[in-house]
Amino acid sequence: MKSRKYVADLKEKSVSELGEELTSAKKELFNLRFQNATNQLDNTSRIREVRKNIARIQTVITQKAKPASDVKA
Repeated sequence: MKSRKYVADLKEKSVSELGEELTSAKKELFNLRFQNATNQLDNTSRIREVRKNIARIQTVITQKAKPASDVKA
């Protein structure tokens, strides 16, 4: 599956790289929404795909941050 490979690639990246990827995905989402509002977007399913990718990136960032907070015990 394409999404499993994408998540595996995300898990290999550092938190700073994930932050950059998140920023670029949010910019892409903004541009897609703008194109959709002006009726210039042909592939509207790309909006949904980018939204899911943003959620995947945020999930991996949270997973990488969680082990650091578990060390307190």
